[in-house]
Amino acid sequence: MKIHYYLGWFTEYFPVKLEKSLQEDIIERKSLVMISSMPTTHEIDGSTEREWLDHAGIKFDEYHLINYRVQKEDAQSLIQNASAIFLLGGDTVEQNVFLKEYGLADTIRQSSAVVLGASAGAINMSAKWLCSRNFGYDVEESNLYEGIGLGNFSVLSHFDLENNIEMVRSELALLSEELPVYASNKDCALRVKGDHLDILGDVYLIAHSEIKKLDETLWS
Repeated sequence: MKIHYYLGWFTEYFPVKLEKSLQEDIIERKSLVMISSMPTTHEIDGSTEREWLDHAGIKFDEYHLINYRVQKEDAQSLIQNASAIFLLGGDTVEQNVFLKEYGLADTIRQSSAVVLGASAGAINMSAKWLCSRNFGYDVEESNLYEGIGLGNFSVLSHFDLENNIEMVRSELALLSEELPVYASNKDCALRVKGDHLDILGDVYLIAHSEIKKLDETLWS
């Protein structure tokens, strides 16, 4: 049964509930493959995300970072043999372009590894996501991007919802007619195991232009 984690960004480390869930879900720990969100540089190296996992007591025999310094064929092989795949936070658009150029979406979808994404990485795990100036992107016009599509929904991760709730609802109204949108702030997570979805922290569902806060269910 496939397991996917859509994470926000964390003030320090994973909350205890999330650590416990990850400890039970990530059983095989041979190889962690991290996918950069700034693949042209080493500025994004996964050190923060590794610290989160280390603090949770989740350590791997091997760690690999995929960026443009890794050949496409090698990147595909690393993902095929991964115990866990972590799409790193950072530049959502740049990561999206990289995933398409390297043809990694199909390989990730086919993988039986636990897949995690933080902030930008979580957004790119979506079926589709909205790139908008109102969400902090340096664009003149809003545009829909195709994500990996691990689930038939969209994610807005790591956004100040409490102070922008009506703007978010309005901005995502059209997309929410097509797909449910899960929007979260920092220190939040969605866990999808098979057809079951669990919530950690302040997560909102936007569907058919209506928005509602979801109850926390992860280890409740």
